[in-house]
Amino acid sequence: MRGFDNRWADFPDYILGITEEIWEQRGLGARMKEYYGKDVVVRMPGGVSLGEPASTRATMATLHEFPDRVLLGEDVIWSGTPEEGMLSSHRILSTATHARDGMFGPATGKRLTYRAIADCYARDNQITDEWLIRDNAGAVRQMGQDPREWAFAEVAAGRGGTPLTPETDVAGPYSGRGNDNAWGARLETLLTRLMAAEFSVIPAEYDRACHLEYPGGQSGHGPGAADAFWLGLRSALPNAVFEVHHVIGREDAMMAPRAAVRWSLWGAHEGWGAFGTPTGAQIYVLGITHAEFGPRGLRREWTLFDETAVWKQIALAAGAAPGGAG
Repeated sequence: MRGFDNRWADFPDYILGITEEIWEQRGLGARMKEYYGKDVVVRMPGGVSLGEPASTRATMATLHEFPDRVLLGEDVIWSGTPEEGMLSSHRILSTATHARDGMFGPATGKRLTYRAIADCYARDNQITDEWLIRDNAGAVRQMGQDPREWAFAEVAAGRGGTPLTPETDVAGPYSGRGNDNAWGARLETLLTRLMAAEFSVIPAEYDRACHLEYPGGQSGHGPGAADAFWLGLRSALPNAVFEVHHVIGREDAMMAPRAAVRWSLWGAHEGWGAFGTPTGAQIYVLGITHAEFGPRGLRREWTLFDETAVWKQIALAAGAAPGGAG
């Protein structure tokens, strides 16, 4: 790969390798400066982080709270070339013990398993643009807390932050839209139809034995579980603007055809659905969906957004009171 260290066999090897070096081998300091641009833009549902020093601080804080965290790279779905830069959509399954006090509160000693998906733009051996979604609601639930109550308490304590929205986003160096591949187009069409309330697409496009992974650490099987998730999300934000930001499709040796789509919803919480009583709060949902396809349709799906970030936006709009009440 031109511009990259020759020890990396290919782009997935680079993404998987530097993740392990940074997190598990404690490759902070010089390694972070090598792999992250000094002006890197990292967008998370809870806010935007600017610059490598901020990313290093955040990594250290997470490792302090979860010192035995292991990041298992389930897949890297990617597009681009070394010359123009490449975009990886990296799905990670983490295991960790909540061993010390930190962002999630006093240490619980709980053993956690949760996912994250990171879309990273890399060129010349450095990441300079990133979109990162962690399943914070899944982590919170495993610690014995309710994501809504946790988010409201955080806002009441003055830790609501500045959530990511189109108004708080920061432009980065990557302007690509992905690649031209039939599997990416198929997933984009599927999501677009779902967000147009065409839920009849689910039994038509999903394998009857599909395996589904959704926010909050929720697993499901079969089209009925997909219907419950997508209907609940769209019903909560019935008039929100749906936008597809990035689409990748791939066919690789020894793997099922697969796709990654980054998308968003931006609009008012004015319907009954996944977020309870309508509040009218203006909500931004940043989501990433990975899918694998088989002979009978979509057979595996992973969709992720940060449910706690949604609750924080609702709490901020309502003016959260101490104790977590709106």
